[in-house]
Amino acid sequence: MTAAPLTALVGGVLMLAMILIALRWTFGTGRDQPAPHIPDPDDPTGDGLLTEVSRVPTEAAAQVLRSRLAAAGVRATVGRSGSAYRLLVFPADLAAARVVVSGPSD
Repeated sequence: MTAAPLTALVGGVLMLAMILIALRWTFGTGRDQPAPHIPDPDDPTGDGLLTEVSRVPTEAAAQVLRSRLAAAGVRATVGRSGSAYRLLVFPADLAAARVVVSGPSD
């Protein structure tokens, strides 16, 4: 009896096992990786690059202030925090936004 067929069979099984290990390592599920951070929507510091410039009680007031900021060339967005509405701007526009928001209405 020759050992060639048995050697070929064992070699094939070992090669298949090495390929499966390499594929598992490359395309594994990553269960040992930490879960991605999900920001807390109630965290006032969780606005990313935006800074709060004003807080008003109604959505209509927030939209009026936002349109005044847009007319002054300041990019702004409205966010909700509980029952209040927050006007958010980029830090570079904060000084100009404060001037526009605190100024007299037209």
